[in-house]
Amino acid sequence: MPGSLLLTRSVTRRTPLLLLLAVLALALLTACGGKTAPATAPGVVEQGLAPASATTNLDTMTVAELPPEGIETLRLIMDGGPFPYSKDGSTFQNREGILPQQSKGFYAEYTVETPGSDDRGARRIIGGDDGSRFYTDDHYSSFREVVSGEGS
Repeated sequence: MPGSLLLTRSVTRRTPLLLLLAVLALALLTACGGKTAPATAPGVVEQGLAPASATTNLDTMTVAELPPEGIETLRLIMDGGPFPYSKDGSTFQNREGILPQQSKGFYAEYTVETPGSDDRGARRIIGGDDGSRFYTDDHYSSFREVVSGEGS
């Protein structure tokens, strides 16, 4: 019986501490809006999101120069989705003729979400079958090729 009394006191002492930790964890989760942290720390970009060097003569930008939502879109492309919009992954026709001419179906378009926008917005990443990636923030009026190395 003395052992069970000691166990009861130990549990009784720990209960308020465990309750406090649970409340703090819940408060922290609520303060974060229930969202989890990104897979990588801010400013850290994993390999494989874009080619190491340019595949065209277009101006380039690095993956790190993309808005955070653009990097997330590249991650979704690499993972095969799921994508937030039904049009993501659909064929990009290249009607503007800014990207190099390729066969139909070579390019696919993906939405780069725009905070505060109530629709898809103007930002897109276009992916080529060869792994090339292009970013537009003006709905196809201009493009920069996305590379993992230094931009120009």
